[in-house]
Amino acid sequence: MTVTAILRQWEGHRRTFMLALPMILSNVTIPLLGLVDTAVIGHLSDAYYLGGVAVGAMIITFLFWILGFLRMATTGLVAQSFGAGDALGQLRVLYQAGVMALGLAALLLLLQAPILSMALTLVGGSSEVQHYAAVYFEVRIWSAPAALLNLVLLGYLLGRQNPRAAMWLLLCTNGVNIALDLLFVVGFGWGVAGAAGASVIADYGALLLALALVWHSLPDELRQRATLAQLSLEGSGRLLALNRDIFIRTLCLQLCMAFVTAQGARLGDAVVAANSVLMNFTLLMAYALDGFAYAAEAEVGRSSGARDRDGIRRAVVLGGFWSALTALAFTLVFAGAGEGIIAMLTSIDSVRSTAAEYLPWVVIYPLLAFTCFLFDGVYIGAARGAAMRNSMLCSALGFFALWWLVRDSLPGNHALWLAFCGFITLRSLSLPGHFLWSWRRGQWG
Repeated sequence: MTVTAILRQWEGHRRTFMLALPMILSNVTIPLLGLVDTAVIGHLSDAYYLGGVAVGAMIITFLFWILGFLRMATTGLVAQSFGAGDALGQLRVLYQAGVMALGLAALLLLLQAPILSMALTLVGGSSEVQHYAAVYFEVRIWSAPAALLNLVLLGYLLGRQNPRAAMWLLLCTNGVNIALDLLFVVGFGWGVAGAAGASVIADYGALLLALALVWHSLPDELRQRATLAQLSLEGSGRLLALNRDIFIRTLCLQLCMAFVTAQGARLGDAVVAANSVLMNFTLLMAYALDGFAYAAEAEVGRSSGARDRDGIRRAVVLGGFWSALTALAFTLVFAGAGEGIIAMLTSIDSVRSTAAEYLPWVVIYPLLAFTCFLFDGVYIGAARGAAMRNSMLCSALGFFALWWLVRDSLPGNHALWLAFCGFITLRSLSLPGHFLWSWRRGQWG
């Protein structure tokens, strides 16, 4: 079936949107939470409050996102079992990933002091920024058990093509977080610690809801028939191998993003705060595009499990079409309303002017980035972690090499943004290129 024929099929567009739209609506609340954090802290008296939250949240995000393989691998393997009609296999993946999540959370809690000390040493920044980063981290780290289990449970729901349940999970979680954020920071005046505490409470509330949603999604006979013996850790080698590859991929991604924050901190409080504001723009776009990536994960995973090559092709074409239109829309919004959005997020003049200076980088970012998000979903659904890992390793090397080459010829933060846009461009070219090469060799379906 040709690309034109696929795009003319209304049913394919409807199915893509049935999978993607719930996740787009719920995903937008994730950066919206970041925007609320930025807005409530950004209207305090000094830039170092916002800088501290930016650094503290960056450390937490780094830790949780490098463990994001828990969701990705769970989604891919559950989707393949779903496509193959193996209900017990889906539950076994959930059990194995859940055990792994609890073990990793315990490790984070045990090592929280050295992790914080090492991170602050690497990031640098003023003493005020470091102080408030530590305040944020020391509260937020206690959400680790809930946050990591939530990744697994979310992955299970997405793998079973149940985006509505995943949508309600994220909407409720982030809605509670935003409400508590406003109450604790604006209402009670708890500042940085209040913003972190709101996230902790929301994560544990989300865990209770996620467990209820997963239990409700299980077939009756499976609830009665599944035993701990059937749900043992035996046969978890594929999950571990996929987790390893996605871990390396995510670690490289987070190192690049953390480097932007760390270098910004070395350039001054106004720069690190401005970069925090602009990164929220990119996250808003990323989470919207991830809706189509999640649809690709579910469809490619199901099609891979069912050995349906046409289904894989259909998922890639439709996901690519809607991802491109969404990216163009974000570029137009950032170009037309970017400075107004910045003004809504912070009242600090130095942060506003600094963010406006670097806004053009964010305007072009969506058009450079949309294919990398889509093909991450394609490769997660197919459980092909090695290709994702290799693509990210090459892109990360390109990021640091480009920054090194231009750091003296461009003003500091422009060099960072050029390197970051180069990084996302390499990602957007390498994985689709690998897909086309392997597709023509008959390695899909």
